[in-house]
Amino acid sequence: MERSVKPPRSLLPSTTSLSAALLLSGALLAAPAQAVEVLEERIATDHHDLRLERIASGLEHPWAMAMLPDGRYLVSERPGRLALIDEDGEITHLDGVPEVNAHGQGGLLDVVLHPQYGDGDHDWIYFTWSQAGDGGTATTLSRARLDGEALAEVEELFVQSRYSGPGRHYGSRLAWLSDGTLLMSIGDRGSEPPRAQHGSDHAGSILRLTETGGVPGDNPFVDDDETLDELYTLGNRNPQGLTVAADGTIWSTEHGPLTGDELNLIEPGENYGWPEVSRGVDYATRAPIGEDSLPGMRDPVHVFEGRFAPSGLAEVTGDAFPVWQGDLLAGGLLSERLIRLDLEEGAVTGSEVILDGRIGRIRDVRQGHDGYLYLLEDDPRGGLYRLVPAD
Repeated sequence: MERSVKPPRSLLPSTTSLSAALLLSGALLAAPAQAVEVLEERIATDHHDLRLERIASGLEHPWAMAMLPDGRYLVSERPGRLALIDEDGEITHLDGVPEVNAHGQGGLLDVVLHPQYGDGDHDWIYFTWSQAGDGGTATTLSRARLDGEALAEVEELFVQSRYSGPGRHYGSRLAWLSDGTLLMSIGDRGSEPPRAQHGSDHAGSILRLTETGGVPGDNPFVDDDETLDELYTLGNRNPQGLTVAADGTIWSTEHGPLTGDELNLIEPGENYGWPEVSRGVDYATRAPIGEDSLPGMRDPVHVFEGRFAPSGLAEVTGDAFPVWQGDLLAGGLLSERLIRLDLEEGAVTGSEVILDGRIGRIRDVRQGHDGYLYLLEDDPRGGLYRLVPAD
């Protein structure tokens, strides 16, 4: 969608900015280095020309990326490996990762750093994964410290309340709020969509946890005996994009069934409708699922066209892409698209396709502390990519 040039927004301080860079020691046994590869020198968009670079390749179904203070990258691979990658593309797989259940959509999933990572006391890496147990698998949150070529002091912080199969709809995105609490999404797990409406079930929700996996005392349902204390929202199908904007608003992209993929403004205590409300249709019958809207349930801010299949969401801040400040970038799996959403006062006023099929299935979208944009390609030989301003 074409639109007129807008003036740059004033930059608000990021709520998740890292501390001063921490140099990590220890020799690394790595795969052979490869120079950063420029795939396209210039990609024209409405406001900024971009250069597309590939930093690393050969990653098996990479799921999430976190940028360390010294400029290296942590990348989770769904089969259960955590890769440490330097700027030259050298890959080291870290020891100490828990034994994940890498079945279907499950495995090693999101990874984020503590917002005060680098000060010594808070040098924690948080990650989600699918854990096997009685009755199937459960979305799990753990944290650990980086010690050379391994994870150390691994702690299991939270496990969803019910193990279940099949291996679908884990949700599993993480995002920090400015008060130091952690948001975590969990999908409806696929086989029983009504679980998303049950306050006694973590499935189909976004949680709010303390940094140690506990319950913040001001969570919206702590005084409701029929609803789990960890719940922040319910009625979510499979949220795989989650970001906290510089102004504190929370945004999530969520898979619909067949079409009906959503962008939601996340607010505490709200019900987002699934499966009673949906803009999508049944895979087999093509019949609508639920109503378009119902009283007491939040409507999406935006519904993506066609089969977008969202995964990965980031707000653009900083000086590298000044006209995009405050916009959202959403990645798509089946669509293989990166879409920019222009936000004005909580509404989507325009959109633009930035990438369309150039790198394949986009699993994650992040902005690094260098201001550049990072993407992961979900593929058996996937890659880590970077978008920078073209010279």
